[in-house]
Amino acid sequence: MEDEVQTPPPPAAPAPAPEVEVDVVIVEEPRFGRPGPPMRRSPLIIGFTAGLGLLLAYSAYLAVQNVKSILILIFIAMFLAIGLNPAVVRLRKWGLPHGLAVAAVGLGAMLVLCGGIVALIPPLVQQSNALVDNLPTYIDNLRRNNQLNHLNEQYQLLDQLKNVATPGNVTKALGGVWGGVQVAFSALFNLLTVIILTLYFMAAFDRLKEGGYRLVPASRRERVRLLGDEILTKVGAYLGGALAIAVVAGLSSFVFLLIVGVAYPYALAVLVAITDLIPQIGATLGAVVVSIVGFATSLQAGIACVVFFVIYQQVENYAIYPNVMRRAVKVSDLAAILSVLIGVALLGVVGALVAIPVVAAVQLLVREVVIPRQDNR
Repeated sequence: MEDEVQTPPPPAAPAPAPEVEVDVVIVEEPRFGRPGPPMRRSPLIIGFTAGLGLLLAYSAYLAVQNVKSILILIFIAMFLAIGLNPAVVRLRKWGLPHGLAVAAVGLGAMLVLCGGIVALIPPLVQQSNALVDNLPTYIDNLRRNNQLNHLNEQYQLLDQLKNVATPGNVTKALGGVWGGVQVAFSALFNLLTVIILTLYFMAAFDRLKEGGYRLVPASRRERVRLLGDEILTKVGAYLGGALAIAVVAGLSSFVFLLIVGVAYPYALAVLVAITDLIPQIGATLGAVVVSIVGFATSLQAGIACVVFFVIYQQVENYAIYPNVMRRAVKVSDLAAILSVLIGVALLGVVGALVAIPVVAAVQLLVREVVIPRQDNR
């Protein structure tokens, strides 16, 4: 009996593939046509692009030079607004609205400024005019010094200085009457501009600060905000401390000059206060000018001026300045001197005033940003 051959069952039919819905995307033709392939970067195109960039950079440089004076005024106003902002914050903590706090601080600063002008400008102008008129007499008084008299006999230094330092020559050097009027109007315009800009910056301080922080990526915004607030705090503390030290120097000098009997105490005290705002070298400059006037008055007054300023500068450097600046900025002496010299070369007196807070900000960024980044590499 033959074995039955079992045929395998027929294969099952494959299951039908699921239907896939295909979205048809209709690409609209651009309104102004499709962009063509990029242009070939030939040497001509590269040179033209580089030349155009240089031309734009030079044009921007000329524009900055033309508005340099305005930019300096804006910079001064921003610096003053940063320095006055702690007072606004303090008043807001006491419950005053932001607008009233800004108005109160601005009004107080303007009252102090106007009071200083009313109290100091009239005697300052009067005594400065008298100083110019009596300058040849003071030069004659310098002949009492044997060493200076000996040098004058050899080189005729005092005689030449006396011929030059006449009231007419001094007035001509200062630009004459019309030059004085121009200087006065220019100074008044700059002062009003700085006051108005400072008030605007104070009113919009928080908004400007937050707007600047929003330009930073969100992942780094919190750290940048902390560093920026610390820098602004240091700048404000430095400005307040510098003003306090300058006021102390001016008042101390005024009292000393009244006691000793040196002429023009108002003018010289204001000069000492203004020069004391310049870090490191300002106090010495004011002391040299006052000592020269003291020697021109009498030998005893000149010696007293030298002794007073030597002692006062030691007290200021080791007692007043550290106590005032202890919570403000901490900058090494070398960094302070170099920053002041560079600031004077770039922006004059304004550069000297802002040099130390700028260096303090740079040191903070180096300590908190640059060094940790290098250590993690």
